[in-house]
Amino acid sequence: MAPIRQDDLIQSIADAVQFISYYHPTDFLRAMRAAYEREESPAAKGALQQVLVNSRMCAIGKRPICQDTGIVNVLIDVGMDVRWDADMSVDDMINEGVRRGYTHPDNVLRGSVLEDPDGKRSNTKDNTPAVIHYRVVPGDEVSIEVAAKGGGSEAKAKFAMLNPSDDLVEWILSVVPTMGAGWCPPGILGIGVGGTPEMAMLLAKRSLMEPIDIHDLIERGPSNHAEELRLELFDKVNALGIGAQGLGGLTTVLDVKVSDYPTHAANKPVALIPNCTATRHVHFTLDGSGPATFEPPPLSEWPDIAFEMGPDVRRVNVDAISKEEVATWNAGDTVLLSGKILTGRDAAHKRLVDMLDRGEPMPVDFAGRFIYYVGPVDPVRDEVVGPAGPTTATRMDKFTRAMLEQTGLLGMIGKAERGQLAIDAIKDTGAVSLIAVGGAAYLVAKAIKQSTLLAFEDLGMEAIYEFDVEDMPVTVAVDARGDSVHRSGPQIWSGKIAEKIKVAQQ
Repeated sequence: MAPIRQDDLIQSIADAVQFISYYHPTDFLRAMRAAYEREESPAAKGALQQVLVNSRMCAIGKRPICQDTGIVNVLIDVGMDVRWDADMSVDDMINEGVRRGYTHPDNVLRGSVLEDPDGKRSNTKDNTPAVIHYRVVPGDEVSIEVAAKGGGSEAKAKFAMLNPSDDLVEWILSVVPTMGAGWCPPGILGIGVGGTPEMAMLLAKRSLMEPIDIHDLIERGPSNHAEELRLELFDKVNALGIGAQGLGGLTTVLDVKVSDYPTHAANKPVALIPNCTATRHVHFTLDGSGPATFEPPPLSEWPDIAFEMGPDVRRVNVDAISKEEVATWNAGDTVLLSGKILTGRDAAHKRLVDMLDRGEPMPVDFAGRFIYYVGPVDPVRDEVVGPAGPTTATRMDKFTRAMLEQTGLLGMIGKAERGQLAIDAIKDTGAVSLIAVGGAAYLVAKAIKQSTLLAFEDLGMEAIYEFDVEDMPVTVAVDARGDSVHRSGPQIWSGKIAEKIKVAQQ
């Protein structure tokens, strides 16, 4: 039994972090490909096309699938007979691996981890520390799952202490629509049932690392209650018609995982955690023979499709846009933007609105312009900007009215739905909210031809930049009349799916 060397664990973690940043797991690729091939909703199919094209580009270019390169989750099983050749703690070895992986000069990953989370919220700059969960098990090996979990999907995690008599399926079907599209469906739902509150959450998180096998389960049939729940929820969640990016479609979830644990007689803890279209995780084992090696999926796993826009696409020069033209756009329209757009997200918006409240002048002229809610990855080599997909627009809702009414901002670009607060402000001011596809960050970045820092340099990825874009693909999420595609799309497709089910049952 050879000891496990410190450098082997550090190198394996660093390599795993890099590997999952640009390779989707093979089972996920196959499930996404199947969803794309059977999708009937044009909007959802277009979104899935962008995700798959982006995924292939990232695999070839070895650049991040998503600009949100996640917070690292490490699930580690340590054999009781393991011997270490190390002078660092296991936590410190793992975090050193994360540090090296995220600062690799050939593929710099975005640092998204903030310390002092309810205070200064200072970026640690290297994405440490990881969130680490241990189990001590029989044997002389160390088994490790490394996952990078994006903030958009983590933000949609749900938990409830149900009464023993409460219906679990009913609760899940009540909360999934409230998650909106910020978790970038289609993805996987991990569900933990039982134990205690923290155990239920960990069960849900661990279940997301299991292989996608729902169609195998459909073919062989369930053998226990957890598998019965998986099948019921898979059908009923997809019947909601939420679809890719929340635009309405046939596939909202690629799989549903259910893990349970004995619980107190008075309780039924239930946790739900989603994985998004940037699902990233890999498993490896160390036995003392050296660092882990990772085998990339063959390119044949990706469909041979090109990014193409439909015949109804609008090409728009944002440098010469008017309110009158924006008023002709309809929710669900596809638009290709060219010209100069601004960037800014949570921290920038908070600072801007505070300045407005104090009567201070704006550092940038927003009148008649579009702002992109984005925190890109740093560029490498000859890139203008690294992968630059959208962040969840809903988080900016509380700032929207002030920005539209007091700065003259005309349009916003993010991902996911807008809440009623923002929709009302958009309608009252004749503005527009657009979405770019979450999970297509590298593809979007290719449309950015120049990047110039304008304000708030201290905010790092959240600073205000000016991007010069060419044919940046977006969809009208909320038009100037207040119509929202995230409301109409799922409503239409849930009806179509219900009709399909009715016909199949006749």
